[in-house]
Amino acid sequence: MPLTDQIDVGRRANWKYLTGLGRALAGASMFSLPLLMTMEMWWLGFYLEPQLLLQFAVVNFLVLIGLSSVSGFESTKSWGDDVMDAFAAYGVAVIWSASILWVLGVIAADQPAHEIVGKVVLQAVPASFGAMLAGKQLGTQERDPRAERDRASYWGQLFLMLAGALFLGFSVAPTEEMILISFQMGPLHAVLLMLVSIAALHAMVYTLGFKGERRPPGPTTFWNIFLTYTMVGYAIAVLVALYLLWTFGRLTGTDEAQIASMVTVLAFPGALGAALARLVV
Repeated sequence: MPLTDQIDVGRRANWKYLTGLGRALAGASMFSLPLLMTMEMWWLGFYLEPQLLLQFAVVNFLVLIGLSSVSGFESTKSWGDDVMDAFAAYGVAVIWSASILWVLGVIAADQPAHEIVGKVVLQAVPASFGAMLAGKQLGTQERDPRAERDRASYWGQLFLMLAGALFLGFSVAPTEEMILISFQMGPLHAVLLMLVSIAALHAMVYTLGFKGERRPPGPTTFWNIFLTYTMVGYAIAVLVALYLLWTFGRLTGTDEAQIASMVTVLAFPGALGAALARLVV
């Protein structure tokens, strides 16, 4: 290939990547703005223990790698590419979150470093999800056979449920309203909410025929889909809810009945997030 053609190809590749980063920034802004302006998120960044903050950032990054494989802001050919794209998405999220928090006066140069880092790291979670999914939602990205294969597999479907439950559950887990709702609910309310969550998860993905719905591989009888996808998906939402509550210190000094009620409340948006992730990612 002549040198001029090589230069043109390199320029086109660089421009395509810069365009992807621009979409990533747009996605980060749309996914993160509501939480960027939420007081509970600011306080969490202030008092959350460093080791909990670190493990949550690691979990976030691992989920980004998986999302890059199935729906990143550019097509990837290997896990190495997915890791690099995860770094890029997280970098965009951190820069965006730090900039907006500074503009809003939430962080300032005279604040302790651990407080600034905590606030930015937490706000980067929804921003990084938006940055990673921007190619699918905002762009005209070509279908990647590798991504389509990963999405279509059983484990790929369960991973998307986990990612969706984590994102939507994270958006409400820090709020005091979630705790208040769990205190107001009785046992009957909790059981009904659990049933509504399961029914909504099943209906949104496999019954109502939304755009993006994919029939799962293997037998497609009602009970097979219900047990292997819907109930497993709800179990994932419950585990994600429990993980978020533990990370944010909601389980300390709380009895088992109240924990079960809080998990049921948080698993409701988690189940909806699990369903939506399979449809839109």
